[in-house]
Formats: sequence, structure tokens, C-alpha cells
Amino acid sequence: MGANWNVELALAEDGRDTRCHARLSGRNGVAMVGEGVAHANPADENVPAIGDELAAARALSDLSHQLLNAAARDIESRTHQPVQGLRA
Repeated sequence: MGANWNVELALAEDGRDTRCHARLSGRNGVAMVGEGVAHANPADENVPAIGDELAAARALSDLSHQLLNAAARDIESRTHQPVQGLRA
């Protein structure tokens, strides 16, 4: 059976700003946290759900980049060769 990794998204709103922390657990016992922020334009209608979506997407993207960089470092530590095209 494979490994189980879990991602928990924690969203917080402050006025027209939304922040999200995407916490990955289950990866070799080491947690990683991606962060994302969304700012509503004062001229736009205030729709908190859109801020949540944007902040969550940005936090997951940040987490994805961290995982790609970690994978590249792990490959390089074993091969002693630079990895091409994997880093975010």
C-alpha cells in the first residue's frame, strides 16, 4: 500500500484580504506549508468565496513549487548531478 499525504487548508479573512496556509503532512514526518494571499480590489464587489479560491490556489501552487524543489534536491543528493527542468 502507498503512502498517505494530507493537505489541510486554513483560510482567514481580514477585511478584503484573504490568507491561506496549505499544510502538507504525512511526507516523511516533515510538514510543509504553502502560503497564498488574495486582495480584493476596492472597486470590485466583495465576494469572499472568490478570495478563498484565489488564496487557496496560490497556497497550493506555493506548496507544489516547494515539493518540486525538494524532489530536485533529493535527486541531486543521490545522483550528484544537477537536475534540469524540474525546479519550479
